[in-house]
Amino acid sequence: MSLFAQLLAIPAALGFIACILYVLFGQTTVRKLRKNPETKGALGLEYVSGWDIVNVAQALALPKSWSEKLEHGKLSFLYANVSVIHSHTTKIDRFLGALFYWLLMVSGLSLALLALLDALGIFD
Repeated sequence: MSLFAQLLAIPAALGFIACILYVLFGQTTVRKLRKNPETKGALGLEYVSGWDIVNVAQALALPKSWSEKLEHGKLSFLYANVSVIHSHTTKIDRFLGALFYWLLMVSGLSLALLALLDALGIFD
């Protein structure tokens, strides 16, 4: 097995775990937030079906100062409202959202980096 294939297996496995957490987080936390009239409009813009799950996870995973900066910018309608989301989630919801979000980001960026390095011929 080549070095590239071995390195590719790690972010692929993390991505698979992130996919499972995506469904779990969406079914437990975001479904509860969608049904609540106070939080229904605070989940951010949904580009495609299910994107609000990523918006909520991002709001729970990023530091509050970063999220509040996004919330007060010109494109604030794209992001979930951090203060409303935090007031309607438990610590387990926040942990699950942060774990999902960071696994998604690490696996996606690692796969993109590996693709770039392979295109540059590093693994030849």
